Amino acid sequence: MLKKTTETPIKPAKRLECFVAESNELIQEAQKLRYRIFAQELGAKLKSPVEGLDLDEVDPYCDHLIVFDNNTQKIVGYTRLLTDVQAQKLGRFYSQGEFNMNRVLEMPGRFLEVGRTCVDPDFRGGAVLTTLWSALVEYALTGGFNYLLGCASITPGPSGFAVDAVYRSINAKNIAPESYQVTPTLPVPAHLRCNRDESGIPPLLKAYLRFGALICGEPCWDKDFNCMDLLVLLPLDQVQERYSKHFMKDFQVSNEINTSASL
Repeated sequence: MLKKTTETPIKPAKRLECFVAESNELIQEAQKLRYRIFAQELGAKLKSPVEGLDLDEVDPYCDHLIVFDNNTQKIVGYTRLLTDVQAQKLGRFYSQGEFNMNRVLEMPGRFLEVGRTCVDPDFRGGAVLTTLWSALVEYALTGGFNYLLGCASITPGPSGFAVDAVYRSINAKNIAPESYQVTPTLPVPAHLRCNRDESGIPPLLKAYLRFGALICGEPCWDKDFNCMDLLVLLPLDQVQERYSKHFMKDFQVSNEINTSASL
């Protein structure tokens, strides 16, 4: 049975609490959850040096934000957070491996990168993701960050990647202006693209879009994860305004959640 040791909750709840994992035991359990979802469920080709864990060179520089279920004593939700300070020590943000982001990163302000977000299959349905999102926002605002950024993944449907259909479904206000546009290192190949929307926009990405997140250009094809990644940029000033009005208390992620990972 897992023990939470000295971790301090960021956002406590009656059954669920969300906090930054500090013990190696909890971090490894989170990496096991990532492995089960990304490798076993979604078929990603991970380059982890340890079998059964989703572990990469970015992990040691990140804070690992987990949702802990006090009834089952299990980690049921996860996202990793890479601050701009830690990214400088690493030498890059994870997203820079997929996009030329120079114009975005030249903007004044502080950046917090979100990645590897996932929810245990037995706990999908809204509460875990809502708890995770609320704690993530509090972490970002408390830390004085100006922007959230990350790669939002969309898996292909039976006919391929519905690039055009996805962009048709995104409101024009959520498309970044030219000055924020990025260039993918590996665009989605023409033979993998289709016009039919067979997979839809993942619920977590929908939540980001509701908060005013910007899609910063064409997607990158992630061969290892077999998904197309959109670079998402969320200015936190507008999130702070809604958060201060107790928006997060009433915010509920749709119960239509049927996917495990998005950003």
